[in-house]
Amino acid sequence: MIEADWRFCRWSRGRWWKRGGQRVYGGRMLDLSRLDLEEIAAALEDQTDYEHRWLINPQTGETVFWTTDGGIDGHTPVDLDDLDLIGIDPLPSYVWYQDMADFAERISDAVAGRRLARAIQGKGAFRRFKNELHEEYPHLLSAWYAFRGVRAKRRAIEWLVDNSLVDDETGERFVAEHPDPDLP
Repeated sequence: MIEADWRFCRWSRGRWWKRGGQRVYGGRMLDLSRLDLEEIAAALEDQTDYEHRWLINPQTGETVFWTTDGGIDGHTPVDLDDLDLIGIDPLPSYVWYQDMADFAERISDAVAGRRLARAIQGKGAFRRFKNELHEEYPHLLSAWYAFRGVRAKRRAIEWLVDNSLVDDETGERFVAEHPDPDLP
């Protein structure tokens, strides 16, 4: 359903709407089973630079990688405005940081939890957390990857719903069926 405060924006394929300055696709919904949620999650996490963007085709759900000098095929530069694709902007790093904090807080090994919580204090938290896990607590790696993976996929679903590519009911069902895993 389209809210009254949305304004129609011309776009060459599909239907695009403006809501609060953000372009929202209003075309048909994508089939969740055909989407690569891990790739969308990786795009949401990608904080590397502004010379590239992850994009999704709202008709097919295919994700592509665009660079300023290589376009989407790696050879032909193309302006983003000339593409009928939706940009996948990365989520702020504090969103991903919270996963580390929650994991450290919820594991049953109190010593490991304190050390991991200490590792994420200050600049370089992501690297220190990874190093601490790999060097001191490799037995927790599979639990960490499962925990982080479930949360990343839920964020991908939330992003798809927010961009009107997956309907609310499908998104809510997926989130409900994919709670945080039990931690050791």
